[in-house]
Order: sequence, then structure tokens, then C-alpha cells
Amino acid sequence: MTISEKPIATCPPAALTIAGSDSGGGAGIQADVKTFSALGVYAASVITAVTAQNTCSVNAVHVIPPAMVRTQIRTVFEDLDIAAIKIGMLPSADVIKIVADELQDCHIPIVLDPVMVAKSGDTLLPRNAVRSLKNLLLPQATLLTPNLPEAGALLACGQAIDELAMQRQGETLVALGANAVLMKGGHGSGSECVDLLITENFPALRLQAKRIATSNTHGTGCTLSSAVAANLAKGMPLPDAVHAAHRYLHQAIRAADQLVIGHGHGPVHHFHNFWIIQ
Repeated sequence: MTISEKPIATCPPAALTIAGSDSGGGAGIQADVKTFSALGVYAASVITAVTAQNTCSVNAVHVIPPAMVRTQIRTVFEDLDIAAIKIGMLPSADVIKIVADELQDCHIPIVLDPVMVAKSGDTLLPRNAVRSLKNLLLPQATLLTPNLPEAGALLACGQAIDELAMQRQGETLVALGANAVLMKGGHGSGSECVDLLITENFPALRLQAKRIATSNTHGTGCTLSSAVAANLAKGMPLPDAVHAAHRYLHQAIRAADQLVIGHGHGPVHHFHNFWIIQ
């Protein structure tokens, strides 16, 4: 290539993750950026909290001041053409309000993952912030992606024990204002894992996959919601975006044991299509 020649420029779709940082690299911002990148989407990020965590536990959480969260959001939107947004860990009611205010009427698909408890069992969302999440952000969500404990906590009714209860809880969350709800069945039992995509005007879409025996499931929720956001950024309709994200996560979990990371719940293999493990 001569000096006068330039490589052909590309303009990949860009997605924004608004979430907490995981120092262990398996969940949060780190999982989101890996997922966006693996799916061919440029990753921008707004950090809401810095956590000191690994595959075993969360040892400390430092909440980013709400004004700094606001400035990050505004700075990203001043320059980047964001095609989809994923929201993860929001550590306080004040941060939730800032995010809701900044994204109001943005007309960009928003995937809201109501992160409440880490894989280690550590609480990540204070109880007093749950009401703010329901009242301020849930109505802005293109898709809400709760696991079974999170859905039960949002509705203060306990965890669903079967598919019928999952569907009813999802319908209730849609009635609260979410455009659509993906009820994730990873915390269920049985040989198959069933997710339900529930919208107001269409029958529930059932997504099932064989349950995989592995302890390397750190960041599964972050990864799934980020994959949906990435697919929406690429222009997929919501059902197609969810289907493709479901397949991606299933393969990432299937390949997770190829990685030996940490001594607790290791991460899924985000780059299973690219890395050759020796």
C-alpha cells in the first residue's frame, strides 16, 4: 500500500452499555463490551459503579456520582451515533433517575437488565431503588430481561415455579409499562431451560435449550441482554434479535468450560467463534 492509499473506512453500528464495572471481567461492562465486539458492534460505555469482584465474591462497590453518570451519557451522545442501549447495574435511586432523565424520548431501543444480585449472591441493587427502577425506567424499556428472582422481586410476589407463572409475571410486567419482557428461566429446574418473550399484542414466544451442566455462568444475564442490544443495533426486529441472542448465549455457555478462569463461577466464552483453545 502506498502512502497515498488509505484503507477503506467502515462504519459499524454502535451500541451503548450503561452498567457497573466488574474487575474480574466476567460480567457488567466487561461482559457487555465483549459481547458487542463478538457480534460486530462498536461498544461505548457509561460506568455507573466500580466493583471489586472476582468469580467468587463482590468485595466492594463504589457508586459513581450521578453527575458523572450524566456527563458520560451526554458526552457519548454528543459524538456517537448510538443505535441501541443496554442498561445493567444501576446502584442507587439517584443514578436511576439520572439515566431515566437523560434517555427520556431518545427514540433508541433500550434493553433493561434489572441487575439486583450477583452470581455470588451479593446484593447489587438496594431495595429502595427498586421502586425507582419500576416507575422511571421500566416504561422506557423496549425489552426488560429479568431472571426469575428478579421478576419476583420487581413484583414482590416470589419466584415463578413453572412456565404458567413465568408467563403471568411477564404479562404483569408488560402491564406496568415495558414494551416487552423476556422472562429468563436459567434459575428454573429440569433438563431444559425455557425463556419466554412476552409482548402485549402477540402470544408468548417460547425459547428453549438443553440445560448445560457447568459452573461457568458468571455474566450470563449481562451477556444475553447485551447480545439482544447488539442485534437491535444491527437492525433486527425484536423477536429475531432475541432468537439470535439466545443462540449466541447458549453456544457461549456450551464453550465455557474451555476457559479456566478463577476459582468460583467462571465466565461464559464470549469469543467461542474466534478463539482456538489449545
